This record gives sequence, structure tokens and C-alpha cells, in this order.
Amino acid sequence: MNIRKIHKRQIHLRRNRGFTLLEALIGFLILSIGMLGIASLQAISLKSGKTSVYGSVATMKVDELFESMRVNPSVLASYTGAGVDHLCTGTKICTPLELAEEDVFWWQQNLKAGLPSTVTTVVALTAPVAPSKMATVNVSVSWKERNKNAAGSVDKTYATTSTICIAEPC
Repeated sequence: MNIRKIHKRQIHLRRNRGFTLLEALIGFLILSIGMLGIASLQAISLKSGKTSVYGSVATMKVDELFESMRVNPSVLASYTGAGVDHLCTGTKICTPLELAEEDVFWWQQNLKAGLPSTVTTVVALTAPVAPSKMATVNVSVSWKERNKNAAGSVDKTYATTSTICIAEPC
């Protein structure tokens, strides 16, 4: 091989060594920016997941309250008051009023356990107008979620309405 060609090849290899290092640094920079983007998406998805869980808890707990009301419709107005733990268990027989108050008590306790501590509830009853035997019940559950992007918190509310038969036959 010609000495001149060997010398050109050596010069060409020396130039590529520095350029390869520069390419690696640029590639690492692009990879780092991509990883930061993935990390921020992970944080956003965790926040959205928590909001979704709170909404699901509120939905399930309100449905539980409606079912308790359907089982014990004779004292439907008692479900709008404050709950009281009457210790209604298998050994103690409770009146329908005591059972309603206990249902509300445990419903509120379960909401406090599943939602942020700022949870508030409103249960409103609209009595039926004769000859209807269907009462309208509105339930609203509100809570505050932390908002890291803005100061303070975000108000969230789940509200729904159901009709409940208060007399037999309906």
C-alpha cells in the first residue's frame, strides 16, 4: 500500500475520534431530555389515577347509601340527619330509625376513610306528592384535592339523584 494512503487514513481516523465523542454527548443529551419527559408523564398519570380512585369511592359509597334507603324506606327522612352508632349487631335488635342513623354513621365513616379529610356530604329528600309513592333523594359528596400546579386545592363533587319507593305497593 502506498505510504501516502496510509497517512491519509491515519489523519482521517484521528478526526473521527473527536467527532464520535461529540455525537455520544449529543445523544446522551437527547436521551436525558426524553427521560425527563417520561418522568413528568408518570407524575401526571399518578395524579389522574388518584382523582379517578376518589371518584370511584364516592360513586360506590353513594350507591351503598341508596341501597340502605331502599331496604329501610319507612324512615327515609332519618337518612338526611347526622349518623349515630347504635351498635346494631347480630346480638342487638335495632329499630328502623336506629338502623337508619347507624347506616348514615358508617356511610360517613367510610367516606372519610376513602376520600380526603375535607369530605362533606349533603343528603336532601323531596317527599312524594300524592298519589305518587316515590320520594326523590339527592346526594352530594364534595372534597378538595391538592393541586401542585396552582396554589391551593381543587374542589371535586359527585352528585346524583335517585327515586325510592316509600310505601307498599309502589
